[in-house]
Amino acid sequence: MSIDPAAASPAESAPAYAAPAVEKALDILEFLAETPGPVSQQAIAQRTGRSAAQIFRVLSVLERRGYIARDEGSGLYSLSLRLFELAHRHDPIRSLVWLAQPIMRRLATSVGQSCNLGYRAGDHLVILAESAGPGDFGFRVRVGAEFDLRGTNAGRVLLAFAGPGGAGGTDSAAAEDPALAETLAVIRAAGIAEQPDGLYPGVTDLSAPILSREGAALACLTVPYVATSLSTHPAGFVRDELLAAAAAITELLAGADASTRDIAAPSSGA
Repeated sequence: MSIDPAAASPAESAPAYAAPAVEKALDILEFLAETPGPVSQQAIAQRTGRSAAQIFRVLSVLERRGYIARDEGSGLYSLSLRLFELAHRHDPIRSLVWLAQPIMRRLATSVGQSCNLGYRAGDHLVILAESAGPGDFGFRVRVGAEFDLRGTNAGRVLLAFAGPGGAGGTDSAAAEDPALAETLAVIRAAGIAEQPDGLYPGVTDLSAPILSREGAALACLTVPYVATSLSTHPAGFVRDELLAAAAAITELLAGADASTRDIAAPSSGA
């Protein structure tokens, strides 16, 4: 006997459990995560499709628990680092950073430049760890900083190796953008990406993937290379050292305990 989906009762078609307050809180957090600057309560209400009165108590709880921050003067809301801190408590993330940091320190010392480790959280690149170079001059990226995934060199590396076996092709924007798809194919073939930083002139980003056993990107190791008279090594040397460091982290992950080896590639977002 067939059942007409249109004839299903509301109870059958609705979610098994409704939690409006949780839905509101998640909508607010997701909106603030996608918004570059502080926003008003009215803007949050409009964006989430609710009235200011409906979200007032949710905002108050989120602020009290430290997930969002409210500026005393303007009354504008922004996302705090609370979610980032929680992510760092997750064993796979802690294991990745713990294994990578000694290699990152050696890399920074070897090339005389800083390096950073980023991973994919939805449509963003999030910096998990950073190691400064030994010199007095250099370029550093703050841990916890977020950038548009497709607008960064490291983000494109994560996209290039996002699919099963690092085959890419899992990002809808790449499927709709032939130029981006071609760029990702070049990165996959080279195993590394090198491009001038889109935000900081004079900085060339060199990025290589940290891979799972299946060949998909877990994270990306980047050296923001600054070529000046103070640079101790040419870009070619830095490129080779970066590839060796990324391979070493990948190898450590493959040989770590089961909980670390089974880190899921974060291409589906956080």
